[in-house]
Amino acid sequence: MREMAISKFKATCLATLERVRRTGQPLRITRFGKPIADIIPPATDQPAEQWLGALKGTIEFRGDIVAPTSEIATWESSQ
Repeated sequence: MREMAISKFKATCLATLERVRRTGQPLRITRFGKPIADIIPPATDQPAEQWLGALKGTIEFRGDIVAPTSEIATWESSQ
């Protein structure tokens, strides 16, 4: 990871941030030789998958899900 003094970062802030974005290389900002901040490139701009409907097509219904099956109706009536 490259390092840069805070005074130099202050003087070249916009160009430095653009270089980090373009190259993808992180940068550590130091003050008196001690790290105070890490500049990292942004995450990819890929759209997050929608969570609503994410399970569409993964469930299979067998039979009528509203009315009980004949086996359940028979079992309940026998008690």
